[in-house]
Amino acid sequence: MTGAAEKINLLGMPKEKLEAFFESLGEKRFRAQQVLQWIHQWGVDDFDQMTNMSKALREKLKLVAEVRGPEVVFDETSKDGTRKWVMRMDNGNSVETVLIPDGERGTLCVSSQIGCTLDCTFCSTGKRGFNRNLTAAEVIGQVWVARKAFMPFDINDRPITNVVMMGMGEPLLNFDNVVDAMNLMMEDLAYGISKRRVTLSTSGVVPGIDKLAEVTDVSLAISLHAPNDELRNKLVPLNKKYPIAELLAATKRYFARLPEKRKATIEYTVIEGVNDQLEHAHELAVLLRDLPCKINLIPFNPFPESDFKRPSMNATRRFQTVLNEAGYVATIRTTRGDDIDAACGQLVGRVDDRTRRSQRYIAVQQVNP
Repeated sequence: MTGAAEKINLLGMPKEKLEAFFESLGEKRFRAQQVLQWIHQWGVDDFDQMTNMSKALREKLKLVAEVRGPEVVFDETSKDGTRKWVMRMDNGNSVETVLIPDGERGTLCVSSQIGCTLDCTFCSTGKRGFNRNLTAAEVIGQVWVARKAFMPFDINDRPITNVVMMGMGEPLLNFDNVVDAMNLMMEDLAYGISKRRVTLSTSGVVPGIDKLAEVTDVSLAISLHAPNDELRNKLVPLNKKYPIAELLAATKRYFARLPEKRKATIEYTVIEGVNDQLEHAHELAVLLRDLPCKINLIPFNPFPESDFKRPSMNATRRFQTVLNEAGYVATIRTTRGDDIDAACGQLVGRVDDRTRRSQRYIAVQQVNP
C-alpha cells in the first residue's frame, strides 16, 4: 500500500508558477494573486483563513497543497540589534538567517544552500562542507519567517527593506530556486522589494552571472577579496576555474544589459597580513578602473577554525583612503552581530550547538512546564 501523495508547498511558487498551478486545478488564474497576498503579505499558512475564496476551493487546496515554512529552532538578538534565526529545514538540516537593522533600513541576509562547496578560506560556512541546495520555499521561507516575526506592522514602515543573497552557500549554484525566491521578493503582491534592494552576492560563478542577466536585473555583488589571481587562488579556490579577468568581464556584461546605469558592489574582506597592505589597495584601484563599482571593505570576522586575524581599524582606513583618493566610493562595513556569531563570514559557526541547546530547552520545558 502506497502512502498519500506529497502535498505541493505553495510558499516557494512565484506568480507565474502559482497561476499555472491553479489552472491545473481547473481554477481561474487570479486565484494566484489572492493566495500570494495571503501567504506573503499577511503571513497566513492556513487555507481556512483565506476567506475570499470559496469553501470548496479551500477544501480542494487542503487535499493537494500546503503552506509550510522553516521551523525556527533558535532566535537571538545581538546587543546592537542584529537578529539571527536558526531555521531547521527538511531532513533536519539547519541554516542561519540574519537581519541587520540600520535606522529605517532593515537588511536580511538569506542563505541559499546548506553548507557550501566553495570552501573560501576566510568563511566559516565552507568548513562545514556541503549538504544540499535549499528549495525555493526554503529560501523565501527565511524572508517569510523574518517578516512574520514583526507582524503586525505598518505597511509604510517595513522591518525588511533590503534582502541580500549573502548567507550560507553560493546562490548561483542553486540558480533556479534562488531566482524563484528573488522573484517573490520583488513581486508587488508578495514583498514588493525594489530590484535595487535585492542583491545577489557571488564568489564568481561566471556562467551563472551570464545566465542571471537573461532572467533578472537584481543588484549584483562580487566577493573579490584579492587584487590578483595568485592571492585570490588561495582565498577563493573557485578563482582557479574562473580567474579575475573572466569574473570582471562577466560582471561588465551583466551591467551592460541593464536598462539603466548601475554599479556593481565589490566585497573585499580585509585580513591582517594577507591582503591589507597598501600595495594591495593600489593594485585593486588599478584592477577595477574600467568597472563602475563601489567597494565594500569588510574587516575579517574571526571564527574558531581560522588562523586569520582582523586588521586594525587604522590599517583598514589607510586601505580605504587609497581607494577614495583613486576616485572610488569605498566604505568600511561596520561589524554587526559578532556577539551572536551573526557577522559576515561567521554563519553556521555554532548552528549545530545552538540547535542542540534549543532542543535541550524544549525538553526541559516539557518536563517542567
